[in-house]
Amino acid sequence: MRELLAGPRRFSELRQALQGISAHTLTSRLRQFEASGLVVRTAYAQTPPRVVYELTPLGEGLRGVFDALREWGESVPVETVAVTQPKDGVAMSMREIAAGCPLAKS
Repeated sequence: MRELLAGPRRFSELRQALQGISAHTLTSRLRQFEASGLVVRTAYAQTPPRVVYELTPLGEGLRGVFDALREWGESVPVETVAVTQPKDGVAMSMREIAAGCPLAKS
């Protein structure tokens, strides 16, 4: 959802922006968002095929939620955010995660 707040994106653009996500997981999430009315999928009849995902007005309504979460994250001193090493994967702080956000303030 966060990536689509910056505008319409192709599947490959979303996958590149969300480093580490599998094609299967991204497809599943996009289908869930589409079924919920948050995202619209537009397929263009061309070669190679082009599919673009974008937020619906309902999905766009979540912008305030993402902005509020970003503002909260920026207001919390880094020392107060406890990050534990997960069993699988890599632990990241909120600052590291938000750094790739197109809405994050520099």
